[in-house]
Amino acid sequence: MTQALLEDLDIAVLLPCYNEAQTIGDVVTGFRAALPAARVYVYDNNSTDSTALRAALAGATVVRERRQGKGNVVRRMFSDIEADIYIMADGDGTYAASDAPELIRTLITEGADMVVGTRRGVRADAGRQGHAFGNRIFNTLFRSLFGNDFSDIFSGYRAFSRRFAKSFPAVSGGFEIETEMSVHASRLRLPVAELELDYGRRPEGSHSKLSTFRDGARILWMFAMLMKETRPFTFFGAISGGFMALSLTFMAPVLGEYFRTGLVDRMPTWVFSLVLMMLSFLVFSAGLILDSLARARAEQLRIHYMNLPAGRHVRSARKAADKAARHLAA
Repeated sequence: MTQALLEDLDIAVLLPCYNEAQTIGDVVTGFRAALPAARVYVYDNNSTDSTALRAALAGATVVRERRQGKGNVVRRMFSDIEADIYIMADGDGTYAASDAPELIRTLITEGADMVVGTRRGVRADAGRQGHAFGNRIFNTLFRSLFGNDFSDIFSGYRAFSRRFAKSFPAVSGGFEIETEMSVHASRLRLPVAELELDYGRRPEGSHSKLSTFRDGARILWMFAMLMKETRPFTFFGAISGGFMALSLTFMAPVLGEYFRTGLVDRMPTWVFSLVLMMLSFLVFSAGLILDSLARARAEQLRIHYMNLPAGRHVRSARKAADKAARHLAA
């Protein structure tokens, strides 16, 4: 993919930031050097330091988003900015701006709607073993629930097509936004790709905004909510199975006694077990109904996605492929 093609595309670099004054200037400068024709936007999320000032001095367009949380920032960015290709990265300097052209080339050559820059050195992030352990657990959980499309669902370095940006609902408010992006792509079976990249350490004096337990609990809750919305039969089926197992546990000794003596001495236990069984059937029925609704909703989202015009990068890639085919045929 030639540099001329990259310069012909409308590329927007999106940098959500909160108190990244120490690094944001170098990050903006790096992206302006790696993608000279791109527009660089820094969305300042109520920073209390000089993040906005340093970003502006480095040449970025600075926008203020008052709703706290990365998810709120991403929703605003995708709503505000029109572009053929979007590059999203963090403002902490852990992602190399020089890798951005390769992300874009992968997006174009793979015909993908999202390319995730998987983090080669994520386990060495400031020595925080809690984060490394959480990454392994949540990535394994994601693959077991939603499919094997991604190996690093928390990477903040991504390239998107216009189709993805404008079809992504973005309902999350915080750091769980990357999880929602991954589920959205897997749910609609969008073309995606991964590119393994180096992941740097934060510079001395710069601190992660993540809380191992608080944000881990929020991500786990997001998993449950996305499971309920996208795979309700599995979600409610598990709850139904729990009610049924509990019902059979209470029911078994009462039935055993009845078959031995012909009497039911523990009537409250018997009634309670029947109530649990009825709840099991009720929840199972709800799962069946909601599964049909979820499928219909996914179809509507897919139709909306298909109605969005393919970006110029797709058309350019097709023209290049057709030209190469004609050249070989000649």
